[in-house]
Amino acid sequence: MALSPSRYDAIVIGAGHNGLVTACYLARAGLRVLVLERRDVVGGACVTEETFPGFKVSTAAYVNSLFHTAIIRDLNLAAYGYEALARDPSSFTPFPDGRSLLMGPDANLTRKEIAKFSVRDAERYPRYEAMLERVAAVVEPTLTMAAPDLLRPGIGDLRTLLSLGRAFRRLGDGAGEAVEILTGAARPILDRWFESEELKGTLATDAIIGAMASPSMPGTAYVLFHHVMGESGGKRGVWAYVRGGMGGLTQALAAVARDLGADIRCDAEVARILVREGRAVGVALTTGDEFRAPIVASNADARVTFLRLLDRDALPEAFVADVERISYASASLKINVALAELPSFRAMPGTAPGPQHRGTIHICPDQDYIERAFDDAKYGRPSAEPVLECTIPSAVDETVAPPGRHLMSMFVQYAPYELRDGSWDDLGEAFADRCFDLLDEYAPNFKRAVLARQVLTPLDLERVFNLTGGNIFQGAMTPGQLFAFRPVPGYARYRTPLRGLYLCGAATHPGGGVMGTPGLNAAREILGRRRLRASV
Repeated sequence: MALSPSRYDAIVIGAGHNGLVTACYLARAGLRVLVLERRDVVGGACVTEETFPGFKVSTAAYVNSLFHTAIIRDLNLAAYGYEALARDPSSFTPFPDGRSLLMGPDANLTRKEIAKFSVRDAERYPRYEAMLERVAAVVEPTLTMAAPDLLRPGIGDLRTLLSLGRAFRRLGDGAGEAVEILTGAARPILDRWFESEELKGTLATDAIIGAMASPSMPGTAYVLFHHVMGESGGKRGVWAYVRGGMGGLTQALAAVARDLGADIRCDAEVARILVREGRAVGVALTTGDEFRAPIVASNADARVTFLRLLDRDALPEAFVADVERISYASASLKINVALAELPSFRAMPGTAPGPQHRGTIHICPDQDYIERAFDDAKYGRPSAEPVLECTIPSAVDETVAPPGRHLMSMFVQYAPYELRDGSWDDLGEAFADRCFDLLDEYAPNFKRAVLARQVLTPLDLERVFNLTGGNIFQGAMTPGQLFAFRPVPGYARYRTPLRGLYLCGAATHPGGGVMGTPGLNAAREILGRRRLRASV
């Protein structure tokens, strides 16, 4: 008997990259899948939009490295147009005194550049990277596993904990260092390894991206590690642009899902999750349309899923209290800029594409600079001197801007979601002006090269992308909100108190970034390990 058009085997709420990954694997296993997206384009925060005429803007997410290679291979994304463009060098940091630091992926270049500031640090840096590799060998296998239930452990949970214990044991004397990286602060680690403030400041920027924290605060070491853990083209720590913008990834995922039989609908905002006798049975849209399925997977964050799309009385009181305690503290602001020409830096002049334009441009002289920027934010003020992380994808990918033009992404710390005075609707443009003034000090042609800009404050990130508090990770990446505690203790296996309802987004283990792993892991839990393995 044919299914009614309103009935499916599984419904996925949100067509972000994780939701699309879940949909692909469910459809590949033979399930009839419906994906519902509130915006008019798939991709969530991993999207390409023509914000300015002729420019392909990666509106929110802007570089990729963490997306799991197994997903790329399983779904044959290259055949659907996905192409990663590795950056060489990885980063460029200009300094107020006219010097600069280029880093990665070329080891010889990195050593020579660091030696300009400290010969000792240049010698120690390979050992630092080797240490991170050892920790990665332990951590990476955990990314594709369901975190154990520490409150109600079963045999499988105990086995997981035992395997983790064995992995840490193999680290030997390095186990303590690994624990510090996974739970501690970035600054003490960097201070112990290196003496050059220029190097430490450059590295420390990766410890605070997306976080409402300074490098001195616990949890930032993992954020640092999280950003160096990925790979591109088989090389660890190499970040890449996606040809055509970040939407090239999600458009490829959507094409795969459709080829596998999934139904993807945009402009389809879910108003509520339908529940009957303690079980999710479907969804209702804001239009009043209803769709039924015994499986509902939400790519929205935990607060949106449980406190907005469900009635509180459908959930255990203690669970609701845990969800309400989730921290979404964030202080990130995104500016997209159309440019008439490339910035000409005092430290490395020239408007022809060069090494200073291809990687991430850090405006952050040292760690104390970051601490001062955070001091403003912790009292509810945008940083007087913000930390800037700028990328220019058009220096590597000619398809994202018209001929002779360029496109810049500026990711800014700190712009606290909660302001002591005023609102982001009133302060956003003035703060963007402050960021432009700062970059112009390093590249004096920058402001006059600006053709257009888009400012996305934390409030805009919340409104546009449904990210609570503007948090790009769907919840702070702090020790108490990772692994077995993500999203809340007792519910880290993508399941929820309601039968048939799952989470599949960054609100779950292993967290934020363009990873796809939460979506893969959720599909595994939905289908069962044996069935998923048979389908891929």
